[in-house]
Parts: sequence; structure tokens; C-alpha cells
Amino acid sequence: MPELSYLTLVWLIYRLAAVFAVGLPLVLLIWALLRRETSMVRLLTIYWKIASLLAISVLLLTDARPIGYLTAFLAPLLMVVSVWFWVDLNEELADLPPWRPLPFTVRLWRWALTGFGLLTSATAFQTLACLKGIEGTNCKAWLVAPQGLHRVVEGVFDFIFGGQWTEAVAAFVGYVALVAYVVGLLQWLLVRFPRQGRVAGEF
Repeated sequence: MPELSYLTLVWLIYRLAAVFAVGLPLVLLIWALLRRETSMVRLLTIYWKIASLLAISVLLLTDARPIGYLTAFLAPLLMVVSVWFWVDLNEELADLPPWRPLPFTVRLWRWALTGFGLLTSATAFQTLACLKGIEGTNCKAWLVAPQGLHRVVEGVFDFIFGGQWTEAVAAFVGYVALVAYVVGLLQWLLVRFPRQGRVAGEF
């Protein structure tokens, strides 16, 4: 794929992420809380726990850490799984009247998120070779948006706290968050999943 076309595709993915992975689910969570729709609140709460891996990826890619490419590939897949996996939540959502605005929007968002997740992971799959080092233009294309966001956060951080938010600090926070994420995921896989199966429970 030509360098310019690939960079454009990566920028499109980041923009879609801002809409379908961050903006819309945040609005839906607030909406569900206001309407006291417990099944949708649980679904979206689980989604946000899983989707935090996307934020971790951004932190790691800010400082061009190779592991960020792996997490950027895995995060969209896990996000898609998180909104379809739960038997009890799927049944509760199916029982809600389909014409009501909130359930209808949640259903549309799940399908849109699925398309976004598959597109993102398919595109990010090409960068798994970047785990060996940040050399090719495809690798660097994924760094542009995180580093641009970093400059904005750096200015805000300096203005509010009077301190420095450097790329190294962002990567350190990303590593700490990644360790906590992996520990939590392993705990669920090894302890709760064998006991509860595809029931959301207290995930």
C-alpha cells in the first residue's frame, strides 16, 4: 500500500476510534445511567474496562514502545468480544422493545463497533513486524496521532500541575496500566470464567 494511502487509513482509524470507541459509548453509558437500564449499564461498564487497553496502546505508542503495536492489534478484537460475549446481557438486550431509542442505538453501536474493530485489527496486523523495531513507514504512521495527542496533554498537564508530562512518563504509566490489565484479565480467565461461564456476573 502506498505510504500516503496507509497514513490516511491510519488517521481514519484514529478518527473512527474517537467516535465509535470513545465518544458514542460514553454518551450511551450516561444515557443508560439516566434511564436506569441496568443491563446496558453493565454491558457498557464491561466495555470500558476492556477498552482501556486502547488507551494503554496510545500511551505506549507515544514513546514508540514496540509492545504498543501488539496491544493496538489486540484491543479492538477484545472490545468487539466484550460487547457480544455475555449470554445474559444479550438476552436482556433482546427482550427490550426494539423501537425504543436507547436499545436501538446500543444495537447499532455494537454492529458499528464490530466493523471498526475488524478494520482496525486487520490494518494493525501489518504492523506486528514493528515489534522488532520502529523502522518502516507503516510503523511510524501509527505514532503520529498518539504523539500529537501527547503534545496537547503535555500543555494541559504543564498548565494545571506545573509539571512535565514526557513521552517516557507516558510509557511508564502505560506499562504499569498494562501489567494491571493483564493481571485482571488473567484473574477473570482463570478464576471467574471457569466458574461463571459467559454470564457477566461481577466482571
